[in-house]
Amino acid sequence: MNKNIINILNEIEKEKGISKDILINAIESALSSAYKKNFGSNANNLELKMSKETGEIKVFYRKTVVKEVEKPTSEISFQELNEKSKESYQLGDEILIETEAKDFGRIAAQTAKQVIVQKMREAERNVIYDKYIDKERDIVTGTIQRIEHRNIIIDLGKTEALLLPNEQIKNEDYYKGKRIKIYVIEVRKTSKGPRIYVSRTHPELLKRLFELEVPEIHEGLVEIKSIAREAGKRTKVAVHSRDERIDPVGACIGDRGARIKSILFEINDEKIDIIKWSMDDKLFISNSLSPAKVLVVNLFEERKTATVVVPDQQLSLAIGKEGQNARLAAKLTGWKVDIKSQTQYESDINIEKKKKEDSKEKKSETDENKEKNNEILINDEEEKINTQKNET
Repeated sequence: MNKNIINILNEIEKEKGISKDILINAIESALSSAYKKNFGSNANNLELKMSKETGEIKVFYRKTVVKEVEKPTSEISFQELNEKSKESYQLGDEILIETEAKDFGRIAAQTAKQVIVQKMREAERNVIYDKYIDKERDIVTGTIQRIEHRNIIIDLGKTEALLLPNEQIKNEDYYKGKRIKIYVIEVRKTSKGPRIYVSRTHPELLKRLFELEVPEIHEGLVEIKSIAREAGKRTKVAVHSRDERIDPVGACIGDRGARIKSILFEINDEKIDIIKWSMDDKLFISNSLSPAKVLVVNLFEERKTATVVVPDQQLSLAIGKEGQNARLAAKLTGWKVDIKSQTQYESDINIEKKKKEDSKEKKSETDENKEKNNEILINDEEEKINTQKNET
């Protein structure tokens, strides 16, 4: 070991991001292992130290300071210590005694090399894991490397990410060499290195894209309150401005739609509705059904249900294809949404009115019958009393 090895370690640290201290510790551990293997039990208490500056290796025996030596390989007499050591140590303390480094031999050197390579791999994996664990719940950019059984392997540079079929946007074209932005769902530590699971369908992917493209969101002036997404088809995003001077919807769309176009390009032109969030649940639900116009919103708090009335000609628009618009509005607002046309709503009101009127009439008839029955009972009682008087 000499200055050349230190230069190599410096290069590895620079290129691979592995700390030189970690590499030196790995080398010390490897050489110690090789030394012990060569010299057996006599080297169990042996330690090796490598200089960070020169690469010089020094070998030490760790021994316990005793009054009388019984085990020469692990003990040293207090009397054997020099004057300086006698001032620093006392009986029972452990001390490192430098010894001459013997030739390791071919087998020992091979063992050392294997351990160094293994430690370097472990260190490199840890560096990658530490880097991407910080990227969890964030987006990264990668290049599609290959496709295996519908699983897409994405090259991130020093490692790979796995895009499973259920995390892929349907009808999106995936091919080797394509660069895409992906959302990191989870980073797992495995024996073969970190396993990174990513998604193209996660709603948070859109949130991160908006943060990248819209400065007002990145700076916290505009807030994304909720996202309802059916990946590859349509998404609704509820936004709110913390500054009254800023229009949250306009900020997300950008000048001539420049900002929203950049986001659409990243997600294969998926349709996005930008909705203005409101503390008023009625107004928020009304906004969420855009582009349909809403006439009336009735809330039923105990069931968390909202009845929404729209013009007859906009009923299909409010519900959307296969119920998509209504479904996304419900996800976005957290309310179960029941959509009715104006005609249907008025018809239901008329039916309800008629039921109430019929109920009143029934009640009135019942009350009249009760009064008649009471009169009959009273008359019967009076007749009984009069009969008893006459008999008396």
